[in-house]
Amino acid sequence: MEYVTAVPHPGSEPAFARRARSGRRSLALALLCGALGAAVALLATRQQWAEGTASVAGGAFPLTAKGSDVTGVPAALAIVGLAALVAVFAVRRSGRVLVALLLALSGAGTVAAALLGASDSSALDEKAAEASGDTSATVGALSHTGWPYVAAAGGALILLAGLLALRYGRLWPAMSGRYERDGTPRPRKAEPVDPDRPEDMWKALDRGEDPTGPDPT
Repeated sequence: MEYVTAVPHPGSEPAFARRARSGRRSLALALLCGALGAAVALLATRQQWAEGTASVAGGAFPLTAKGSDVTGVPAALAIVGLAALVAVFAVRRSGRVLVALLLALSGAGTVAAALLGASDSSALDEKAAEASGDTSATVGALSHTGWPYVAAAGGALILLAGLLALRYGRLWPAMSGRYERDGTPRPRKAEPVDPDRPEDMWKALDRGEDPTGPDPT
């Protein structure tokens, strides 16, 4: 006669333990990618993206343009992505999916805007027209730096955080989890009732308690 044992095979791991470990790893990676990506994108938009010269009466006048001069989209989307990363923990179920989608779209938009700004010359053209006094003037000797691509890399990290949230977000805890771990309200502790005090008995009845029942303590 054979017997079946409930002891798990050595080296095996319960499914819930694997899911919990995957949730912790994906959560840590998403937080790192989202926060780092937003910081990198914001830093990159404050750096010099392009430089050139404008022809003025005294000769060539040097001009430079920061990322914020070229486009404000990457910085704005990086802030939106950072807010969405925090908001992921404040919502559940379908709300978490929508916020995770917003996080991913913020990263994708940051990448697209940064790459488009890598070859943009409109900001320097405006500065050249202002410096020369000629509205039709354009910048000369135009060159670009690598900072737009750094901003795009930051956006890619935000996008990765959003994809992780879409894939593993259901395994992550919510902000209210420390108070209601299983979604049910905690039972209210009954207050002691003195049978010799009629007002205590009436208060107990108002709370829905049985003043004639056994003492909960």
